[in-house]
Amino acid sequence: MNKIKRLTQSYSKYISVPWRSDAAAAQRVIFCVYNEMEERWLRAKIDEFEFATRQAEHDWGLFDLTNTFAIWLTSQRYAASYFQKPHLLPTLLPKYLSYIITEFEAFLQKHDFGDDSVVALSGVGSLFGLLKVKDVVDKLAPLTLGRLVVFFPGSFENNNYRLLDGYDGWNYLAVPITADKEF
Repeated sequence: MNKIKRLTQSYSKYISVPWRSDAAAAQRVIFCVYNEMEERWLRAKIDEFEFATRQAEHDWGLFDLTNTFAIWLTSQRYAASYFQKPHLLPTLLPKYLSYIITEFEAFLQKHDFGDDSVVALSGVGSLFGLLKVKDVVDKLAPLTLGRLVVFFPGSFENNNYRLLDGYDGWNYLAVPITADKEF
């Protein structure tokens, strides 16, 4: 059995356990951690996560971050200047985080997700080098009434998450689900 299938099974077992209603926002975050080399496999099988969620009688929504940077940057007044001088981008990145928050809020309002819903984030790898996943999750988790599932291409060891195994990781309160961890 491949790792994405095992990850799906672990997720299915976890999401079907009754939820506590008094959990804090950070405790309602679930990281589905997988090897970054399996990104295509995960995207091809993401509907199995939706099926498992709906089978556990929860609503499902998928918010994809993959193209948000391109859409946001091209909408900027001086986009051409940033393409010519990319070293100036770090001064603009806080506005990118604000854009993600605004788009996420609009997504939540459009679908009217309640406290028995799962909102999943895909395309998290596209944040690499631009924003820290922790900062994005810290802003989006309180907006989500139910569970926020983050499809995380990287690794998890000793309560430490590393995106794309690239830079130093961070410690986070979220529930980690991996292909190797059974619930």
